[in-house]
Amino acid sequence: YADGDKLYVPVYRLEALSRYIGAPGSAGHLEKLGSGSFAKAKEKVKTAVKEIAADLLRVQAERATRPGHAFSPPDDEYRRFEAGFPYDETPDQEKAISHTLDDMMEPRPMDRLICGDVGFGKTEVAIRAAYKAVQGGMQVAVLVPTTILAEQHYLTFSQRMAGHPVRLASLSRFKSRKEQAAVAADLAAGKVDIVIGTHRLLSKDIRFQNLGLLIIDEEQRFG
Repeated sequence: YADGDKLYVPVYRLEALSRYIGAPGSAGHLEKLGSGSFAKAKEKVKTAVKEIAADLLRVQAERATRPGHAFSPPDDEYRRFEAGFPYDETPDQEKAISHTLDDMMEPRPMDRLICGDVGFGKTEVAIRAAYKAVQGGMQVAVLVPTTILAEQHYLTFSQRMAGHPVRLASLSRFKSRKEQAAVAADLAAGKVDIVIGTHRLLSKDIRFQNLGLLIIDEEQRFG
């Protein structure tokens, strides 16, 4: 406790003690013994957690009542694109792709999280979903946290979709204002099928003609 105060706990109540877990390098804030401030802080946190939980439930309830676009099942054209993947899919990768496509065929808004370490093939899952959306006449936005990652994904998507009727564009600070304006105009006119960019995609001047899929590459940076 603060000011060097101590509270002794009998051996038979050791289960009341637990290790402090906080931010790295932080020892935590010590409360004054008998002040009641810690109890107030706990109640405040409990209230905040309940509010967050209520918001999550509200959002999910709204999502469940809204109709979504049901994409068609994979056809021969999609299977040809699928076969162009130069590697063997891992079992987990196949499972993630299958579940994602199943979600896209449901008449409700999709909300799927794909988790995996670097090199586990998450990008290919996103590419398959994006191609399926474009097949269905919808536009796709891929939101990434950094400019470098936007360029990397643009290159990967472009190489993977080479030879297929898909129009791609990137949008980040690497583009001049004139180039950014041109991409924005093409998005609004439906001349771009897949756009890959940073938070620039969230700007007020960005409009889509028919956005059907949003992919967020969180990379533990968006929070």
